[in-house]
Amino acid sequence: MLYPELFRSLESVRWSMDKDIPWDQFDASKLSEEQAQTIKMNAITEWSALPATEMFLRDNKHDSDFSAFMSIWFFEEQKHSLVLMEYLRRFRPDLVPTEEELHAVRFEFDPAPPLETLMLHFCGEIRLNHWYRCASEWHTEPVIKHIYKIISQDEARHGGAYLRYMKKALQDVGDSARAAFSKIGVLMASARRTQKPLHPTNLHVNKDLYPKDTIQSRLPDPDWLERWLDGQIDFNADWEKKVIERILHNMGLLFERTFATVQDLNRYRKEVISNLTAESAEPNAA
Repeated sequence: MLYPELFRSLESVRWSMDKDIPWDQFDASKLSEEQAQTIKMNAITEWSALPATEMFLRDNKHDSDFSAFMSIWFFEEQKHSLVLMEYLRRFRPDLVPTEEELHAVRFEFDPAPPLETLMLHFCGEIRLNHWYRCASEWHTEPVIKHIYKIISQDEARHGGAYLRYMKKALQDVGDSARAAFSKIGVLMASARRTQKPLHPTNLHVNKDLYPKDTIQSRLPDPDWLERWLDGQIDFNADWEKKVIERILHNMGLLFERTFATVQDLNRYRKEVISNLTAESAEPNAA
């Protein structure tokens, strides 16, 4: 069971909103209107940990260990939303999200295979870690620069925790887990080939609500994410390369292989599928 160990590990590095955020260093002259608006959008986006947690608990009723870990993940992700809102409350109270704006991103996600969802969110944590690091560099106001840096570190730790559960899944179900993880890994490491940013908050998750079935589509400004990445923080090809390298590196650790490119990972995926196909055909052959 991983939950007790992960609880102790994450508890030991947990930051305090009162003691670890340098609120007294705020410099109003270094916060632009454009920057402040993006903080509001990220605060609402982080609130979507609420429906994501409801999804995880629903789809992982068979796994009490992982479900218990959700108590940590949910707490820390909601804390990200809270610290961004606290920043706005102190320095731009006119931009604090309303309860209605927050509630708009709480909706039911369609059931999905839990292993694929786990891998999707693992990649999402890697991507968000890099988005927030990039955002920290873009911002000029020192307090929000620090906030983005500190929550980016949380996202990296969350990715590490998800990786532990992925390793556990390999032990429990073998090639079925390898097929699920490699499939999503290929998708998420191929983001440069897509028009929209590949992140769980930007994927369609409820066919009955389409097209308003992504977190981003339910924000006050549904188009802000692409503008934030491309026109504001400038999440360019060099940053995207870092994301892909981290995904491939972690897939190498998980599968005990070396993946220099997405194509390498895709070849591995096909190899695993071939093994599964052969295994399923064995009883019939007998």
